[in-house]
Amino acid sequence: MKKKIEKLFENLCCSQCRNGFDEDCITIKRQEEGLFVVNLECKHCGKSFGVAFLGLSNVDVKDYEPLEVVEGPEPITFDDVIDAHRFIKELNGDWKKYLPK
Repeated sequence: MKKKIEKLFENLCCSQCRNGFDEDCITIKRQEEGLFVVNLECKHCGKSFGVAFLGLSNVDVKDYEPLEVVEGPEPITFDDVIDAHRFIKELNGDWKKYLPK
């Protein structure tokens, strides 16, 4: 059954380092009939994607062609958060003018 779970994540990659997931990235925390609790963590950079609850039956997981990885926007930095905080803090009573009509 672990091979089925691995197949679910094989065409995905880490949002931080873009490294693909393999069997070492998936840890089965708990297994009951038809239900798996798994932890997903990138073994390349260490980013944890948390715990997932998967309901799997004996149905085969289909093979799909890998998707093309498209570059997204740069991650938000600490400076971005500080700039946003300062901007919001300085709005005072004028904040409504920034809302779309």
